[in-house]
Amino acid sequence: MAEKRKIYTSFHDIPPREYMYFPKGTLEMGKPGKFSRIEIKHLLISMGVLTIAFSFALTGNNLITGLTNGFKLYSLPFGIAKSFLGVVTAFFFHEFSHKFMAQKYGLWAEYRMFPRGLCMALFLGVFTPLVFAAPGAVMFRGEPRDFEMGHIAVAGPLSNIVIAAVTLPLYLFVFYEISVLGEIVGFICLINTVLATFNLLPFGPLDGVKVVRWNGTVWAILLIVAMTMMTIIFIRFTFY
Repeated sequence: MAEKRKIYTSFHDIPPREYMYFPKGTLEMGKPGKFSRIEIKHLLISMGVLTIAFSFALTGNNLITGLTNGFKLYSLPFGIAKSFLGVVTAFFFHEFSHKFMAQKYGLWAEYRMFPRGLCMALFLGVFTPLVFAAPGAVMFRGEPRDFEMGHIAVAGPLSNIVIAAVTLPLYLFVFYEISVLGEIVGFICLINTVLATFNLLPFGPLDGVKVVRWNGTVWAILLIVAMTMMTIIFIRFTFY
């Protein structure tokens, strides 16, 4: 008996209707890698805002740290470059993996930024040394079956885990003693492990809820791997 297909209107269940409009020429189904102009615009804005937020927070040029320890504006160019590489490898590949997998199953799938989340990330990055980002999500329309929904959900954090698995040994054994490269590779590893771990939590609209619903064993293995790598990189950053 064929599995009953359910209808979803938003992968991350973000409710505002304006995120779900269909730009002209984007309703072609099942063509992985297709991007519309509005989607590219949203991606560029999101990556730009996240890069700025992380660069101010990480270089100590946010308002709180700067007023306490002094601003270090000379470090901003390197901070921007490092933040951009981290954002591209973590955020972009995470969202693109969701999109690619949804398109593979013949769904309309496009990224839409979340303006309030981006404003919050920018505010935190500029004024505090912490960044919490909810920049947006891949939206899709179609009728995915349960296993397809699971594959779409797991694709995002899995891409982060793969990138972290490559960069962690590079950071630990190859580039650690090379300060500039080591710092960049270490940050890429860190941001990917954090993003993977956070999104695999089985709460609310996060990927973990949908992965657990599809396959609890896969979810547990991925969460353990992500948390283990995150712990290793945090320990190395903290004590070495």
